[in-house]
Amino acid sequence: MKTLLSCSLLFLSIVVFAQKRVRPVDPIDQKVKALLAKMTLEEKVGQLNQYSGTRDVTGPAGDKTTNKLEDIKQGKVGAMLNIRGVKEIRAVQEVAMQSRLKIPLIFGLDVIHGFRVTFPVPLGETASWDLNAIELSARYTGTQAAAAGVNWTFAPMVDIARDPRWGRVMEGAGEDTYLGSLVAKARVRGLQGKGLGNLDAIMACAKHFAAYGAGLAGREYAAADISDQTLLNVYLPPFKAAVDAGVATLMNSFNTVNGVPATGNSYLQRDILKGQWQFKGFVVSDFGSIGELVAHGYAENQEDAARLAITAGSDMDMESRSYILNLTRLVKERKIPVSVIDDAAGRILRKKFELGLFDDPYRFCNEEREKQVLGDLNESLEAARKVGAKSIVLLKNENQVLPLSKKLKSIAVIGPLAKSNDLKGGWSQGWKNDQIVSLYEGLEAKVGNGTKLLYARGCNFNDTLRTGFAEAVETAKNADVIIAAIGESSGMTGEATSRTDISIPGVQEDLIKALVATGKPLVVLIMSGRPLTFNYTADHANSILYTWWLGSQSGNSMADVLFGDYNPSGKLPITFPRVLGQIPIYYNELSTGRPLLNPKDRAWKSVYMDQPNTPKFAFGYGLSYTTFEYQNLKLDKTKMKGTEKLTVTMDLTNTGKYAGEEVVQLYLQDKFASIARPVKELKDFQKVMLKPGETKKLSFVIDKQKLSFFNQKLKWVAEPGEFKLMIGTASDNIKLKSNFELIN
Repeated sequence: MKTLLSCSLLFLSIVVFAQKRVRPVDPIDQKVKALLAKMTLEEKVGQLNQYSGTRDVTGPAGDKTTNKLEDIKQGKVGAMLNIRGVKEIRAVQEVAMQSRLKIPLIFGLDVIHGFRVTFPVPLGETASWDLNAIELSARYTGTQAAAAGVNWTFAPMVDIARDPRWGRVMEGAGEDTYLGSLVAKARVRGLQGKGLGNLDAIMACAKHFAAYGAGLAGREYAAADISDQTLLNVYLPPFKAAVDAGVATLMNSFNTVNGVPATGNSYLQRDILKGQWQFKGFVVSDFGSIGELVAHGYAENQEDAARLAITAGSDMDMESRSYILNLTRLVKERKIPVSVIDDAAGRILRKKFELGLFDDPYRFCNEEREKQVLGDLNESLEAARKVGAKSIVLLKNENQVLPLSKKLKSIAVIGPLAKSNDLKGGWSQGWKNDQIVSLYEGLEAKVGNGTKLLYARGCNFNDTLRTGFAEAVETAKNADVIIAAIGESSGMTGEATSRTDISIPGVQEDLIKALVATGKPLVVLIMSGRPLTFNYTADHANSILYTWWLGSQSGNSMADVLFGDYNPSGKLPITFPRVLGQIPIYYNELSTGRPLLNPKDRAWKSVYMDQPNTPKFAFGYGLSYTTFEYQNLKLDKTKMKGTEKLTVTMDLTNTGKYAGEEVVQLYLQDKFASIARPVKELKDFQKVMLKPGETKKLSFVIDKQKLSFFNQKLKWVAEPGEFKLMIGTASDNIKLKSNFELIN
């Protein structure tokens, strides 16, 4: 009996030990619980309150009557935004250290596409289809911001955007869920580096949760009314990708989603994000969005808004003051349980522990490190130049006008963007005496003494004045080639810049008409943060480069491409419509019962009477100075089980005379399913560099995950049946096709 008892005790000890090993104690959890036990209810609520500093705000100005420093001293603030630089941040953190429990603040700033050095706007950068370059850009951004004392950025924006009327299309990765998900991961990895706590890492924030890009008629802050299948299949995957990549925080969106404001949406925040996805970070509201629940007609007053938002899972209130003014009373009146406050405060405190702020509240406030990192910019400037060149998309190159010869005797540089600093783009940091390389300056540095640059502005961005046309035409006549720089000013795309007309603004295309009439070779550079319509230019210019806004090194990046020092490899991450009336237009639309299969047979089909259905430039489109041949498509099997993987191989050959990169795109179509499926979906791609005459064998792997979708019952399934496989150079230019079958 004694032996049996000893064996039982030994067995029990092993089981207990094994359980402890399976579920190890998280030391940060212990620290958070211990700190929460010391905190008053008011101090817990204070952690959920975020104020804006005195720097330019990212939304409507907050309550200027609040004594913010006094609230910080009283432990009533958990985070600040719009404070930049070690000196300013340290001064405010010192006030937090005067609070009873000395809980440090988190300092956030909208660092969207670069800090001291500005990189291309996110949509433009996505056009590179180069995930390493995108991650590198975010790495420099995180490193520089952290050196200046910033702990947290409100990026990346991972909203899927199918409507270019929406100004914030600039801030994301375009229309495609698969590409957007990979870009989301790359940007989170770049910003957070090797992990929070490292001195060169800042917290990323995936925004705007959710479906912000689906706003009615492309209007800012407008309602999104979409099916659950569309929400799950199209709009949420990039957020899930960011969570899988370890994103520290999420920001909810201003809009309603199927009638419920995202800020007060428990289905999104409690059920999906914190439930199904097991997200351990915290959710911050967008600027004032909790208070806006009243304007939505969803909350009766500010107190009701606070109750609804915290219950739904919004952890931190950015600048609406709804939490700090109401939550303590709501708990005391038993309208919300204190456990909800503990959960939200605990999530925020966890990030402060992970950042190492409790060990040293000033660890990101080293003036010597700030001076060193922000003073030595050569490496990041060179990176910005390369990423900028990769982001440029060659839309047209009639008669191979590009690349330009460096032996040209004269070049006319014309247009309102030729010498402009608008190339930095919206959502960029402002710096005193900031040096942005203009197109003219880039050309000036590129050409030799034997080439003369001639300049004329021609017209303004957005008025009807044609008084500069004559000078521009005369300048053009005296040159060997014309480079025209047109597009939007940087204030025309971004938050709250929705447009009902996305054509080239003002009389800029009329200027192009006048330049075409000279008969000189014409290269047009279009600069913007969104797709624009420019049918005359597209049909009559010899060559067109879509250069977006490329940031600090814009002019150098453009000059590198214009003269062939970099062969353009960008591909469009969003569809460009022919006319406004086609919007929304995107490549992966659902199949229809009356598709247009033959352009000559349009009767009773899903077509327009006055325009083709096709876009002007399709998703994935982009030319090169060289040419590529797709050959020898092979599948290692034509039938695959759900447990198997299918390997696809093909040969890619550079058949031109320039070395260049090609983005090979793989699309799939689920031909028969329990719900209508898209006509094609991007499921893989590779960016490949080839020398002239070189051939490479490429390999793609298809698994069950790539065949799965959320069905009518919102179950994640891969249904047996036939699939069409397509590989091409753009979504509308498929070079290789085959079929395979998924079997039980």
